[in-house]
Amino acid sequence: MKKILLLILFTGFLNKAVAQQDPQYTHYMYNLSVVNPAYATATPEVLNLGGLYRTQWVGAVGAPKTFTFFGHMPASKNVELGLSFISDDIGDGAKKENNIFGDFAYVLQLNSKHRLSLGIKAGVTIFETNFNGFVLESGSNGTDPAFAQNINSVFPNLGIGAFYFTDNYYVGLSTPNLLNTKHLEERQGINRFGSENVHVFFTGGYVFQINEDLKLKPSFMAKGVKGAPGVVDVSANILLYDKFELGVSYRLDDAVCGLLNVKVTPDLRIGYAYDYTTTNLGQFNSGTHEVFLLFDLNFMKKGYDKSPRFF
Repeated sequence: MKKILLLILFTGFLNKAVAQQDPQYTHYMYNLSVVNPAYATATPEVLNLGGLYRTQWVGAVGAPKTFTFFGHMPASKNVELGLSFISDDIGDGAKKENNIFGDFAYVLQLNSKHRLSLGIKAGVTIFETNFNGFVLESGSNGTDPAFAQNINSVFPNLGIGAFYFTDNYYVGLSTPNLLNTKHLEERQGINRFGSENVHVFFTGGYVFQINEDLKLKPSFMAKGVKGAPGVVDVSANILLYDKFELGVSYRLDDAVCGLLNVKVTPDLRIGYAYDYTTTNLGQFNSGTHEVFLLFDLNFMKKGYDKSPRFF
């Protein structure tokens, strides 16, 4: 039988029925299209594919696990299209959410180096609960009517974003979920907690070329949602020979992180991150692990040299 270590209360995902934080990402700089539909590379004939898996708070029973996948590619000089998928599981299936979106971005060429992309994403959120074998803190099972019935619902959703970028830096602002929806609500006099509120993401990054073989890449991500504390990530990565990357990241009042990745082939990059929890929750887990994979499929095989942004 399942034991849930009060993670619903720890995470704030279902906190007081007022807000729900979207999943965390330590490698947010390589996962931008998931949170911002305007993210674009403007690399002709190149299909950018990526996947990220995150297992949070390892050792805590029922801890969150998140998988994301994205693909995007220019459809014309000014239009970039994409798909994104997010699967977020809390409590070993007690609460699971899948988001499937299609992305559309229109890229404005402001001058030879500066571009502004405006994007929209549309899709569905599939929300599921599974309280079978759910053990309450009191040790009773099935006596609370709020946990007596599993839920399987589908909600439409929309998102918008803006992304300003050059070869050396970018700034983005987005809200990937514009529609407020109640996932769990009052039914037959029973109060059920949970809602999807509007999240706002503000991101940015810069590449400083120290010398021919060394680049410094600071970046940040800030996100906020009504009814939950804001989250700020600040990162600094060093890129060696355009192949090896090492970095550190700090999530305000939450975690210290180490990052690394390597360009295995000209088209394939693999990365890993470890988060050390700095809050009291750290005594209940052994940290968080995150891995990602990026793959560029060049249909024309023209040997296009990707911008040093690597975001």
